Amino acid sequence: MIFALEDELLLISGTHSFLLVAKSRTRFALCIETPADEYVQGVKPGDLVVVSAPEGGAVEPAMMLIELVRAYHMPLLVLKKGHPGSKRISYVVSVAPEISANCSIQRGTHPEQHLICSSDELTGITLKGTGEGVEISPVPAGISLQRVTCRIIAEF
Repeated sequence: MIFALEDELLLISGTHSFLLVAKSRTRFALCIETPADEYVQGVKPGDLVVVSAPEGGAVEPAMMLIELVRAYHMPLLVLKKGHPGSKRISYVVSVAPEISANCSIQRGTHPEQHLICSSDELTGITLKGTGEGVEISPVPAGISLQRVTCRIIAEF
């Protein structure tokens, strides 16, 4: 299924988790910081920026993470496997032309951007950037797809 997407975001919701999907607007270098190295990955317009909330939660922090990466080119941090902090990570980010959701990887520990940690209800979904938007395959029963606009409001 291809879901048309311009500047808005796609919210893929299950009963207790979600994925939030956006398209990159510009070309930039994404730095990925690991315990041992730094990787630089090229991002092209139309590549996907995906935030996963395996346990659900508010959508606004996911929107903020998307904007930190796609507008401000914030580096991604990767923890080493077994790091105690990975249990407290509520939202994870991946950036690539194609991203697969997988519930068998530990949160925040996977530097390869073609995978994103998800809940079991969203595992197996593959997202691929297209000229029109996002191709989603498969769309499991009980999953809702909703177009949302970025509504981050800063209060000072």
